[in-house]
Amino acid sequence: SVVTADLPWLPYLAIAYVFGATITQALFLAIHELAHNLFFKSPLHNRLFSMVANWPIGIPYTIPFRGYHLEHHKFQGVDGVDTDVPSYFEAQHIRGPLSKTAWACCQILTYALRPMFIKAQDITAMHVTNWAVQIAFDAAMLYAFGWRPLAYMVLCILLAGGLHPCAGHFISEHYVFPHLAPKQETYSYYGPLNYLTWNVGYHNEHHDFPYIPWSRLPELRRIAPEFYDNLAVCESWVGVIWDYIMRDDVGPYNRVKRPMPKEE
Repeated sequence: SVVTADLPWLPYLAIAYVFGATITQALFLAIHELAHNLFFKSPLHNRLFSMVANWPIGIPYTIPFRGYHLEHHKFQGVDGVDTDVPSYFEAQHIRGPLSKTAWACCQILTYALRPMFIKAQDITAMHVTNWAVQIAFDAAMLYAFGWRPLAYMVLCILLAGGLHPCAGHFISEHYVFPHLAPKQETYSYYGPLNYLTWNVGYHNEHHDFPYIPWSRLPELRRIAPEFYDNLAVCESWVGVIWDYIMRDDVGPYNRVKRPMPKEE
């Protein structure tokens, strides 16, 4: 981000899109692994290191993400709990190619803002630590290099969660695609972009065994083909973004929702 500060706009944007956004997406998904305690044996060490992985992203989010994401696994599709499910407002207003393109360009903002409106978290000491550590890092960057590297980080967040090939995983994971498998809730992707994204494409495998690390998910699929080879897959993350925007039968309503299970 420091090296790009004085580049002309065209190479600046090209580097931000090709390299910066790809690295930022990889950091998002490293933090995803850390949320499942898959780097270290100690949960505390995973949380603390996730704050370090959060530094180049510029905005503190790793601790709130962990809480929301683990709820997504435990209560997938549960209305008002799983904040991965689009809101009613999104479903009502994101209906045609233009609005879906705008949403796809800014989908990282919906993932960041939606949880606050649907299910706000209680502030804990870890939340405060995440903010304090990140603000200290940002302040050091501002003092040493000025505001431009920080602006570059924010730009990379928007590009990484927008019309970027790696951002296709946000859509491919749990949107129901009638033309593929209308009753399937989770899709896996086995293409080469997994090398850049901690194998997040192995998403059925990940939801079945969320405490198996990224490096062993391909082996899981290899030794259990009877569970995965018969499922529909996402062939292309770029293609799934295109389908989301252009197909009339795909949109925010293409998600499975269920009520909170009753306590026994």
